[in-house]
Amino acid sequence: MALTGVSLLAASAVTPASVIPESTQQAIGYPTLFLLVLAGALVPVIPTGALVSSAAVVAVHRTAPFSLAMVFVTASLAAFLGDAALYWLGRRGLKSKNGSRWLEAIRSRAPEDRLEQAQEKLAAHGVAVLVLSRLVPAGRIPVMLACLLAEWPMRRFARGNFPACLAWAVTYQLIGILGGSLFDEPWQGVLAAVVLTVLISAVPAVVRRVR
Repeated sequence: MALTGVSLLAASAVTPASVIPESTQQAIGYPTLFLLVLAGALVPVIPTGALVSSAAVVAVHRTAPFSLAMVFVTASLAAFLGDAALYWLGRRGLKSKNGSRWLEAIRSRAPEDRLEQAQEKLAAHGVAVLVLSRLVPAGRIPVMLACLLAEWPMRRFARGNFPACLAWAVTYQLIGILGGSLFDEPWQGVLAAVVLTVLISAVPAVVRRVR
């Protein structure tokens, strides 16, 4: 699903405008980006960072005004709503006697050692940890679970998660802008952005293996 989204976004840039008008590209591309980032927030296996970077590459090569702004708004809003929905489902699971599959999915992606670190940092620094968790690969879920176990209300979580999603969208969009600026062909920038974001996301796993 994620690869399909990347392909659509990249194809919209490399396909001649005479075949697909730019207005049609935008009508397809932004809703696709929104849905994929939203799904990626709920199911943390979709490379949403690569999607945002790829969309930013496409936006750099577009002539339409405000393309980059639209990518930023679309990605940050989808990430925020997806996080809020997952947190709400997690809270329901905590209150339920039988738990829930969503809560179990969150727990399965938060190793015990990383959860303990997240709980310690959350107790010491509060909302600021949420912002950093969105920028650190694989850091979002352990901190979210720590917030759930600390029984943070939805309003408090949302208040901290909003700037986190903005910072996340800006970071990966900058990667895409860099890729789009360095290469003349959009597909080259998309490939470079995807490779870079995949490498960044793989760093924590490599570090854990080395340790």
